[in-house]
Amino acid sequence: MNMDNPTTERSSNYDDLEKMSTEELLSAINQEDKTVPHVLNKAIPAIQQFVESAVDRMKNGGRLFYIGAGTSGRLGVLDASECPPTYGVSENWVIGLIAGGDVALRKAVENAEDDLDQAWMDLRTYKINKQDTLLGIAASGTTPYVVGGLKKARENEIVTGCVVCNEDSPMSKVSDFPIELVVGPEFVTGSTRMKAGTAQKLALNMISTSIMIKLGRVKGNKMVDMQLSNEKLTKRGVKMLMDELGVDEQKAEELLAKYKNVREILDRFGKDE
Repeated sequence: MNMDNPTTERSSNYDDLEKMSTEELLSAINQEDKTVPHVLNKAIPAIQQFVESAVDRMKNGGRLFYIGAGTSGRLGVLDASECPPTYGVSENWVIGLIAGGDVALRKAVENAEDDLDQAWMDLRTYKINKQDTLLGIAASGTTPYVVGGLKKARENEIVTGCVVCNEDSPMSKVSDFPIELVVGPEFVTGSTRMKAGTAQKLALNMISTSIMIKLGRVKGNKMVDMQLSNEKLTKRGVKMLMDELGVDEQKAEELLAKYKNVREILDRFGKDE
């Protein structure tokens, strides 16, 4: 990577943005966003390698960690936080860490991402070990917090991967499974919460969803282990039971009220119906 002119910092393909109409702005942003899925498609082989490696370790008791700063860190924490309610897994199975701690989810924490040692200290509080897998997330691929964490993890024989938006970045060099999503210059120059952030979000969707499916947390196409934490999810559970068991709504509600878990009900009654 050209450290003086990384792709994520190159000048936008558009200029005089303040002179554009609202329609022109929205159309141009959308046009840029359309390029992102194509980049993800090209990265599928790299994503596949990371996923299969993580699945192997998680089947044997390992965990998946995300580390990042700013937008990238927030995306990692978001993805990790959605795994327990969606798939009924422990909060300690997929763990997202952000430079500056949880306060950084809402507000920028000055200089938090510049500490090479802090990520490893954060990871050590979770007793990260050789069974686990670590994924670093940073659009630039240069964030010291993430580079330092990946480097230290590798020194401790922990499998590493990264999601970056520049080629041949420092993060890629300390990752066993680098995933490089080069989406080009941002619509607003350097605003990597845009295409880069979208690409990272799509990659994390692919990674965590495919891992959970491979680990048996989906049945058919349904998230049967989801936590029934609100009315919407309870109704979704009722509909799953109606579809899978061929029962009416009242019966499905009775079963769910009794057993509290869609998978358990399907395991108990699915084969007999």
